[in-house]
Amino acid sequence: MCQVFAGQDPARYASTTRRLRLNGQSTSIRLENAFWDTLDEIARNQGMSTPHFLSTLHSEVLELRGEPENFTSLLRTTCLIHLGRSGQTAAVAAE
Repeated sequence: MCQVFAGQDPARYASTTRRLRLNGQSTSIRLENAFWDTLDEIARNQGMSTPHFLSTLHSEVLELRGEPENFTSLLRTTCLIHLGRSGQTAAVAAE
């Protein structure tokens, strides 16, 4: 069973830092590549760039709940919600 997870391409769980602006503030976000790939897909589906999508998401969270304690965790769970809704969860785990 663990071979499905252990055998995945190490590039998927390697981390990448991207610099961007969230509501005019320059910041950097470090995430595993698999999460960046999913965020890029979500942004593309929304018809916007990834930085624009992240800034929009951050603005909406600020409006609904205030400053998130851990924005990178929010991004990871956003990816999980997206994958669950699109039925890709099992397919992604098998890659």
